Amino acid sequence: MVVEYNISHVMEKILVIVRGIPGSGKTTFAKLLGRAICTADDYLTRNGKYEWSRENTGKAHAWCQRKCERFMKAGITPVIVANTSTTEKELRPYYILAKKYGFKVFSVIVENRHNGINEHNVPEETLDKMISRFEIKL
Repeated sequence: MVVEYNISHVMEKILVIVRGIPGSGKTTFAKLLGRAICTADDYLTRNGKYEWSRENTGKAHAWCQRKCERFMKAGITPVIVANTSTTEKELRPYYILAKKYGFKVFSVIVENRHNGINEHNVPEETLDKMISRFEIKL
């Protein structure tokens, strides 16, 4: 018996959005998936030190979206975005880019079942807010 494979699905361009609260292991998981990784945290890291400020949050996410688009324009696959992405509003720019460049999107939520500690010292109150607004579409 000869089995024929439709290779077109293998050649699809893929965007994986890795979501979760700080400390869940988003970046670690993203590194398992590929090398074209986009994170807002990279913008906020200078000389190996994470320097978060409310003023730079918007800039960091815009930078992350531009990096994602550069990978997509180049036809690199898979492209992995690893941010908290707690709401549809935060996901929307990536879905728009995926549509523009013909990428299929997978959203993966990383749970903190390993009791990971967020490396960026996000206050417990902020984590609770993130958890309460986390939108999941099943």
